[in-house]
Amino acid sequence: MAELFPGDTRTNRERMLAGDLYIADDPDLVAAAKRAVRLANRYGEAYAADPEAARPILDELIGSIAADAHIRPPLYVDYGGHITIGSGTFVNYGLTALDVAPITIGDDVQIGPNVQLLTPTHPIDPRQRRAKLEAAKPIVIGDNVWLGGGVIVLPGVTIGDNSVIGAGSVVTKDIPADVVAVGNPARVIRRI
Repeated sequence: MAELFPGDTRTNRERMLAGDLYIADDPDLVAAAKRAVRLANRYGEAYAADPEAARPILDELIGSIAADAHIRPPLYVDYGGHITIGSGTFVNYGLTALDVAPITIGDDVQIGPNVQLLTPTHPIDPRQRRAKLEAAKPIVIGDNVWLGGGVIVLPGVTIGDNSVIGAGSVVTKDIPADVVAVGNPARVIRRI
């Protein structure tokens, strides 16, 4: 790491959480990602038999999740521990939440099926990509937001309270509170 980051004594996890370039295939991060895959798979299997009995697995996987929040599997995460989910939130099937940076989901959020919350970024420089460097920017979803099915939220985006993002939209920049936004890239089409 000294060759890539001269004078920087931080671990790759510390660099990652700071939003700086880090080595994505670092052994400690790979182990944490494998743990998340195992827990997510266990959650899906247990949920099929008894959703209530599966809840402790979800609590172990997600960094912070309100007691009354609900996630239907399958669930795909990088680490799980960098995700916060507020009270009354409902997540439908197939959420992909790549939590290389923090993902904060507010209270009473409705997330449709197959939504993607993507915090990782990759360098434009091909040499840096070949060196397995990556970075990330956090995502914040405000309270009472509705993300329609298939929505993709890109790194660094904040979606304001009460807003609705139409199905299939790709959110490339911040969306203010109290609006409806649709399209690729998502654009505000009206105020609520």
